[in-house]
Amino acid sequence: MSDTVRLRAIIRGYVQGVSFRYYTLRQAQSLEMIGFVRNRENGSVEVVAEGTPEAAEELVEWLHRGPPSAQVEWVDVEWLKPQGKPGRFEVRA
Repeated sequence: MSDTVRLRAIIRGYVQGVSFRYYTLRQAQSLEMIGFVRNRENGSVEVVAEGTPEAAEELVEWLHRGPPSAQVEWVDVEWLKPQGKPGRFEVRA
């Protein structure tokens, strides 16, 4: 099993205007993941993250809850081939 996994998640519900991106940034950084989070025009939030399988599973669990002010209704997770590039986790516009 690879020591790194990559995921792309789309989160729907009341997830914009509630600091979802910044809470996700903190969560991903605490898990030592790289990637990004951004709002999408349709009101959803997209997360692309890479890290250990354990960190990825923990992030996915957190995404189903989100921050206290969010109301997550649905999370779609797609597992991708890791890119293995160095970087950090960031908020994108």
